[in-house]
Amino acid sequence: MAKRPKKQDPGAPAWMVTFSDMVTLLLTFFVLLLSMANMDKIKFEEAAGSLRSAFGVMGGGSQTTISKPKVVEFAPIQDDFTSRLYQRMLTQMNQLKIDRRIQLVKDRGAVILRVDAAILFASGQTEVSPEAYPVLRDVAALIANLPLNLRIEGHTDDTPPASGLSNWDISIARAVSTLKFFERENLVPLDRMSAVGYGSRRPLTPDKSEAAQALNRRVEFVLESIGGNREGLPYLIDAGKQVPF
Repeated sequence: MAKRPKKQDPGAPAWMVTFSDMVTLLLTFFVLLLSMANMDKIKFEEAAGSLRSAFGVMGGGSQTTISKPKVVEFAPIQDDFTSRLYQRMLTQMNQLKIDRRIQLVKDRGAVILRVDAAILFASGQTEVSPEAYPVLRDVAALIANLPLNLRIEGHTDDTPPASGLSNWDISIARAVSTLKFFERENLVPLDRMSAVGYGSRRPLTPDKSEAAQALNRRVEFVLESIGGNREGLPYLIDAGKQVPF
């Protein structure tokens, strides 16, 4: 009579248990390699120390202390965009024979067209006078084709005005009046313009003489790069969006 085959024990074969353990260990090993590949040296040493402590392995011999890397600060590179824009506009002013009462200056990291308030407004008035229309058209001719925003700033001296308005109100009203003229005449797109008034808070000179006070009464056309909100650095021109010249 033939012998019956020996009945196998239920469950997985013994070799499969060993194989599964080996595969699990290999998977763990490669996962650790992958996770440590993105660690810097300091974090790796900290993690390795935690593992040694967790497994009860005490470090023997000398211990190397790794110091944190030093943070090196670099001074910002001086960009020449403002200078090139200034030179280009200066050349255009000479070619177009712009009114010599319009001053082109570099100030606060930007290029600014500065106009005496007496040229644009009658004394104590906030509406642009008709005699100033050609001057403002000259300003628009300079900046209309440039991919830049226009910030119109109104400034006064610190003399109390005779009218019921404060210096602050007058500076704001004059800036807005100038902006309205540009928009009404379709000289500069409205979405590229903004208006602000500073009153007597930003004088060109602290001198109290009449000549000095006349310098402080002005309207400035600040050219800024087209981009996002620049409130943090309102007078810096972004070299990443340069004028093609």
